[in-house]
Amino acid sequence: MTSFPKAASVRFDEVTMWVDLLDGRTIGVPLSWFPRLAAGTPAQRERVEISNGGLHWEDLDEDVSIEGLLAGRGDQTKRRRPPEAA
Repeated sequence: MTSFPKAASVRFDEVTMWVDLLDGRTIGVPLSWFPRLAAGTPAQRERVEISNGGLHWEDLDEDVSIEGLLAGRGDQTKRRRPPEAA
């Protein structure tokens, strides 16, 4: 099993989420990859929980894995399509 680097910190600018890793690298990804984060307030985005597996925002119901960021994956949430009008 491959061990992925852990996040040290997370910050945002107007269009990018920046994740500093404990190994010294910094990952920058478009905030638009994560619609829940993009729709959140700066205060909500600041309330991130960093764990071994990735990042979690309780207020925004968002989880982001470091593995996914390194692979270039954005939001993987499967959204249900609304039922067709009869």
